[in-house]
Amino acid sequence: MNGKISNFQQVASLRRYVITEGRAKGLDVIDCDNGKIRFLLNVSKALDIMQIYHEGQNVSFLSKNAFISQNQDFLRRFEGGMLYTCGLDSVGGREGFELHGTFHNTCAEVVKAECDEDGITVEAIIKDTALFGKNLVVKRKITSKVNSSTVNLEDVLLNEGYSDENYCVLYHVNVGYPMLDDGGRIVADVDSAVARNAWAQEKKGEIFAITEPLAGQEETCYFIKNKTPKVAYINEKLGKSFTLEYSGDTLPCFVEWKSMACGDYALGLEPATTELDGNFKYSVIESGKSVRFTLAITVDKL
Repeated sequence: MNGKISNFQQVASLRRYVITEGRAKGLDVIDCDNGKIRFLLNVSKALDIMQIYHEGQNVSFLSKNAFISQNQDFLRRFEGGMLYTCGLDSVGGREGFELHGTFHNTCAEVVKAECDEDGITVEAIIKDTALFGKNLVVKRKITSKVNSSTVNLEDVLLNEGYSDENYCVLYHVNVGYPMLDDGGRIVADVDSAVARNAWAQEKKGEIFAITEPLAGQEETCYFIKNKTPKVAYINEKLGKSFTLEYSGDTLPCFVEWKSMACGDYALGLEPATTELDGNFKYSVIESGKSVRFTLAITVDKL
C-alpha cells in the first residue's frame, strides 16, 4: 500500500457472506471486487460465477428463477449466471441423465480466498465420487489482478481413483442485458457452424447477430468449430466488448446458444469437450492423470 490509502479495501476487496432470505437462502457467496470488475462466486454451486459487473454495470444473464439453494428440476432452477459448469457425467439432454449434468449442484470446498496487492485469488476443490465407483476431483482456481478487466478460471481435473473414467465438460457462459442488446454482434474465427435443428437453420443468417426480443421466440443453437479458441461479443451501443478465451486443446468443441425471447433474453457461449445430441462423446481420463481447462473472461470499453 502507499500513503494515499489506509485500508486496501479502498482499492479491491473480497467478502464472504451467506444469503439469508428467499429461494437463495443458505447460499454461500464470495463477493470479489478488483476495482474495475466485480464478480460473485457461488461456493454452494461448484464455485461457479454468479454475476459479473463491469464498472458497476451487469454483464451476465440472470433467469427469472434467480439463484436457488434448493435442488429442483433444471428448468425451474437454472439461473443462468455468468458461468454454469456442466458435466462431469453428462452435458446437454440425454436419457437417464440430469439435464447438463450434476457438477454445478456440487458444493465446493474453499481452500484459499485472498485479496492483496497481487490481486484476488480463490481456490476450491469440487469432488465427483461414488462408492465402488469414480473418484474425480476438480481443483478450481479463479484469479483477477487489481484494476484488471479480466477474470481467469483454471480447472484441473484429476482422476484419483484406480480405474480410467469417462468425463465431459461444458462451460455455459451467459451474457445478458444491458451487455446483451439488439445491434450487438458476435465475432469469432469460425471454420464451420452447424445448426442444431430446422429452426436454427432457418435463422442461420442471424447466427452472429443480436436482435430485438420477441415474445415466445424459440431458442437457437449452433455447433461451431473455431479456428482460434476465442469468441467476442461487441456492443457498440454500450461501447463495450465481452471476450471469452479458452483452452482449445482440452475444449475442442463450441456451442452458441441464443434466446431472443422476451423475458429470456440470453446469449450462451459454451466451450466444451464434446458436441451435444447424437454427436455426444465422452473423453477418458486415466487413473492418476490430470486434464487442465482454462477460461479468461474480459469485459472492457471499446
